[in-house]
Amino acid sequence: MTYFFETYGCQMNSAESAALALACRERGWTAAADGESADLVLLNTCSVRLTAEKRALGRIALYAALKKKRLARPLTLVLAGCMAQRLGKDLRTRFPAIDYVMGTAARSLFPLILEAAEKALGVETFPELAEQAAFSFSPSHLEERQFRSFVPIMHGCDNYCSYCIVPYVRGREVSRDPRLIAGEIRLVGERGVREITLLGQNVNSYRWNGDGSQSGLDFAGLLRLAAEEADRSGVRWVRFLSANPRDFSAETIRVMAENPVFCRHLHLCVQHGSNRILSAMNRGYTRERYLNLIGEIRSAMPDITLSTDILVGFPGETGEDLELTLELMEEVRFLYAYMYHYNPREGTAAFNLPGRISEEVKRERLSRVIALQKKHTAALLKSRIGSRERVLVEGISRKNADELITRTERDEMAAVPGSVSMIGRFAELTLSSLRGNTFRAKELRPCPGV
Repeated sequence: MTYFFETYGCQMNSAESAALALACRERGWTAAADGESADLVLLNTCSVRLTAEKRALGRIALYAALKKKRLARPLTLVLAGCMAQRLGKDLRTRFPAIDYVMGTAARSLFPLILEAAEKALGVETFPELAEQAAFSFSPSHLEERQFRSFVPIMHGCDNYCSYCIVPYVRGREVSRDPRLIAGEIRLVGERGVREITLLGQNVNSYRWNGDGSQSGLDFAGLLRLAAEEADRSGVRWVRFLSANPRDFSAETIRVMAENPVFCRHLHLCVQHGSNRILSAMNRGYTRERYLNLIGEIRSAMPDITLSTDILVGFPGETGEDLELTLELMEEVRFLYAYMYHYNPREGTAAFNLPGRISEEVKRERLSRVIALQKKHTAALLKSRIGSRERVLVEGISRKNADELITRTERDEMAAVPGSVSMIGRFAELTLSSLRGNTFRAKELRPCPGV
């Protein structure tokens, strides 16, 4: 039997889809080339933005229509992820073609869905089991034949930022047993993975309070453990996502600075530059705290690059608030940013706030933020031309089949001629020019012994 997954949203969804695909392969299923030819289609959905949910609705409608046409060979349609958690019952009513709704805590029951599909059982047996589901981490999130891997270390979020739906669809924070994290790092390293990304909705609030000698282990302590395990297993680069400034400790900075295994790039969400808006967002830190933290990070790691998230058009935002955001961007100078305007999400604290900003004003403010970020990105990249860098070769360029795409530890992309045998290996090159936001290089040299 065959499966086909469509995954939307964050890196956590990507990691969880990889774990579910492993469950399929362990039962002897194989990946299909597309949804039309698959026996089972799983849509792993996102609810963070309305546009993500609208896209998923369109895909559900497409597969519902496909099911009507495929009477001779049944298609099992599974809805997973945050949208399934938030709207599952309503979607089953709206789209009877959905066979199973698997919320964020029910992934451990996926083998039962596969068994039901194999035996062509009815859907009535699953809802009773789903009610008993509790979240548990998968043992591995490695995609087949990949040299990079996500390693989730925690699940859920306790922050309840007023604009964010995540705590309502992912639940409260659950930290993963550090022994299991170390075991997964060891496993993926033995299978040839050279770069891992530690994942969590609020990754640096990790704290293990379970049994064992490591009870009380915090995020900085886990980073030390990950660095040691990575060194033993052959993993050469470690990254993590997504960090909250509120929980970023001096010890975390120290561990990163002392261990070259941690890539010199950090994604640190600021969201806004106005203390008044940050408070309304319930972010838990001030503009001053964020800027001081950036100073501490750069003092310890002068070569680090930074990226962020910026949200404009939050209810009650004024022109002065926007100017404070632009001023913060000028001071920090991010390498890149994910920029978006406020989108009301029903069920969040901000949904009923007064002072909503018109779509026209939100778009105008967002355009100013984007323009400034483009200016900063261009200047930072231009200053790097001529630099000699170690890169991880990721694959063939989509724009030129004769070139390979590589990434520096600072999260910069470079295209260079080279053999496909270099994919998944570390190499060295010189950043010689720019095309858009991608560097060009003329020569790729393998790193000996890496």
